[in-house]
Amino acid sequence: MAKKAAAAVIVIILAIAIFAYTQYASALQITAKIVQSKILDKSEKGTTRSLELEFHNPSLLILTAGQTEFTIYANDKTIGSGTLDPFTLPALGNTKTSGTWLKDQPAEINSQIKISGTTKYQLLFASIDVPFTYYPTHEQTSEFIQDS
Repeated sequence: MAKKAAAAVIVIILAIAIFAYTQYASALQITAKIVQSKILDKSEKGTTRSLELEFHNPSLLILTAGQTEFTIYANDKTIGSGTLDPFTLPALGNTKTSGTWLKDQPAEINSQIKISGTTKYQLLFASIDVPFTYYPTHEQTSEFIQDS
């Protein structure tokens, strides 16, 4: 009887570990897209813009994200950086979050834009850092990096 109980405990622990790993792997597949970006202010430091992103969570975990810092690149050169507000990402769902960024370097309209950052997600018993890289479409890029 004790051997059956020990085997059952081992099977349960193994199942939990496999589930946790698959959900972690799914969380690494979180995607983002630009919903909106507007100019807020222009100064000698650069152009401050608002940014709204929509994240998609393919995992079964509800993820709570703290403030997220990100960097924006044009043709692999840094053109600005910013922060996103904290947000909660529902399981198998989407959520939108806002933030601001300062464009302090020029970029050509036809540049390949990349947004990279790391979001720290809080789980009940741990936190995970999930890096993200997003390449906006050419249509999003042209309005996203313009200073007018």
